[in-house]
Amino acid sequence: MPEIVFPTGQDIFLEVNGRKLAVVESYRSRSDRELYPVEALGESEPTAVQFGRTRYTLELSRVFACDSLGDPPVNFHDLSDFNLVVVKPDRRIVYTHCQWSSIMESAGINDTLMEQVTLTAGKRMEWLNV
Repeated sequence: MPEIVFPTGQDIFLEVNGRKLAVVESYRSRSDRELYPVEALGESEPTAVQFGRTRYTLELSRVFACDSLGDPPVNFHDLSDFNLVVVKPDRRIVYTHCQWSSIMESAGINDTLMEQVTLTAGKRMEWLNV
């Protein structure tokens, strides 16, 4: 009987150079593609649509900094060019070259918790788990 695996907060995380910086409780992603109509002389309607760049916008909820012994604490406001990794039972999705555009922060004692982080990714890659 196959094992059923449910994703947890440990399965969504931010990383830089393979180092896990934070775990994410949940995320939403949106992909937008630039579209350009191709018009032909004498035609009243476009004959085709050409696509341009794709933009990936991600909204992360409840981002917790990981404890990293011996490493300096993570300053999310200085973070640039990082990855978001999402591990699902059947596949792994990695958003690369991420830049944050907004951070809403709250924290308790000895905690670093970002309530909401919005970021844009340069590329999306997906691998099937075999």
